[in-house]
Amino acid sequence: MRTGGSASASGFTLVELVVTVAIMAILATAALPLAELAVQRSREQELRAALRQIREAIDAYKQAMDDGRIVKAVDKSGYPQSLQVLVDGVGDAKSPKKAKIYFLRRIPRDPMMRDTTVPAAQNWGLRSYASSAEDPREGDDVFDVYSLSSKTGINGVPYREW
Repeated sequence: MRTGGSASASGFTLVELVVTVAIMAILATAALPLAELAVQRSREQELRAALRQIREAIDAYKQAMDDGRIVKAVDKSGYPQSLQVLVDGVGDAKSPKKAKIYFLRRIPRDPMMRDTTVPAAQNWGLRSYASSAEDPREGDDVFDVYSLSSKTGINGVPYREW
């Protein structure tokens, strides 16, 4: 009979550690695509919001033009000449103090474009009133905007068609 003999080993065996690491690796492998999908979904929501904000500002500019609040040249479509005009504002023709009308506080960035050195106004593809939706081209005005990203959304539609 031993009274003070062998000390029992405490801790994990090598097999237990390997099994634990293997289980963690399997769980991480399953979670990674879900995390990437969540990030993509978040960026797509940002894209929708940015497109909506710019398009509403373009529509508000056109409405102000139609209401006579912005002086319109006869040969112009009534849409802004650039996105920067929406931020800089235009003179209100109906205001006795010639106050400015502003349509955007700032131009939102395209969340699908990774290069943050490019100014926000150059992140977007611009479609003029004279171009078709199937073949958008820049022109004398800004009728619509679209993403310049060549990627496709979760819904299967390319971002440039949103």
